[in-house]
Amino acid sequence: MFIALHDAVASDRTILVFGDSLSAALGLRPQQGWVALLARRLEAQGYGYEVVNASVSGETSGGGLQRLPRALELHKPVIVILELGANDGLRGLPVDAMRANLSRMVRLSQDAGARVLLLGIRIPPNYGPRYGDQFADAFPALAQQNHLPLVPFLLKDVALDSARMQEDGMHPNVSGEPVVLENVWPYLKPLLRKSN
Repeated sequence: MFIALHDAVASDRTILVFGDSLSAALGLRPQQGWVALLARRLEAQGYGYEVVNASVSGETSGGGLQRLPRALELHKPVIVILELGANDGLRGLPVDAMRANLSRMVRLSQDAGARVLLLGIRIPPNYGPRYGDQFADAFPALAQQNHLPLVPFLLKDVALDSARMQEDGMHPNVSGEPVVLENVWPYLKPLLRKSN
């Protein structure tokens, strides 16, 4: 399901957020999520970008890889914010497969003329240190391999703070979403240019 936060018209100023429930504002109203907050900040600061949120709750990297070509064709983004992998981890799927899927999505985005910002994710410790470390390490390795900017951990200062998380312990609440945006912003800002 595509949610355009402004008119869904392809332009040379489109940012495509391509993720899962962490970007789809699961459990909240869409306008409360970090992606909607990003769109409002860009507008307020005169950047003139259209933000399209093509995030789907429950999406895996494999599902995202299937969806991405159409999203790139439809929206023609200049920036893709790639936030996938959490559901791979929660399902215990092979890290190598996730990394290969993400790498393919990076290449597809770049081939379509977009710059990519990768959002790093971590999973709860109950999956064991070996799998957890392999999972966490996949994101910086992918960023280094493809020379991408990387948000080291999307939920920094949120995931371990119960006051900023929903009762499920997995998703930010209304108080947590602005913190998520602050985690993303310093890495996104260098990719932006002001509108004339």
